[in-house]
Amino acid sequence: MSVRLYVGNLPFEATGDDLREVFATIGTVEDAIIVNRPGGGRPRGFGFVTMADAQDADLAIQQLDGRELSGRPLKVNVAKERDSES
Repeated sequence: MSVRLYVGNLPFEATGDDLREVFATIGTVEDAIIVNRPGGGRPRGFGFVTMADAQDADLAIQQLDGRELSGRPLKVNVAKERDSES
């Protein structure tokens, strides 16, 4: 079962391909996106990676949380579902 991970504190120049490359060293990546400001603006400094396997997701959290990417320590954890009442 796939697991969606939140990846925070990203450098603004990071791309989805960069995320995919880093997380692919741990396991199979189904999707990797960087969240941009509305209207196609500047990246917001976080993104999401969907790992194909729960064990790989756990391993990614263990190995990549706190790891530096372009001088910034990444924050990696399981993504929380958005509250649909907003």
